[in-house]
Amino acid sequence: MQRIAVVPGSFDPVTLGHMDVIKRAAGLFDELHVLVVHNPGKSALLPITERVSLLEKSIEEAGSGDNIVVASWSVGLLVDYATDVGASVLVKGIRSQVDVAYETPMAIVNRHLAGVETIFMLPDPAHAHVSSSLVRQVSSLGGDVSPFVPPPVAEFLQRS
Repeated sequence: MQRIAVVPGSFDPVTLGHMDVIKRAAGLFDELHVLVVHNPGKSALLPITERVSLLEKSIEEAGSGDNIVVASWSVGLLVDYATDVGASVLVKGIRSQVDVAYETPMAIVNRHLAGVETIFMLPDPAHAHVSSSLVRQVSSLGGDVSPFVPPPVAEFLQRS
């Protein structure tokens, strides 16, 4: 039986913290779905198709894509996607107690709805302070985001 997991996120844009969690999660599961989801509570900088493309390029460049599937999901429950692909685990990167407080109720509901467990992973401390919203803000003000994002994302944001 294959161990399949899903790493969901808005990835707007993908950061080195995201990539750290993705790489380590890929080592724990036979198949890892990195799922770009639409979050109605956030206004997106990048369209979903661009986020998927940047994730694919970043994963390929990092050399950690053999068992990784990048996809998007914008309609329905996250656990519906997980069930559809045979995943029994969601992997969530958390940076602080704020993330734990936000993610815990969702983890409990997802387990109740579909029997899907949630695993919380801490990012490498070198990237724990970085969020997509911080990257968007620095980029919008003309700052260099290359220390915080994979090269394909830095190149894309510099061109935009």
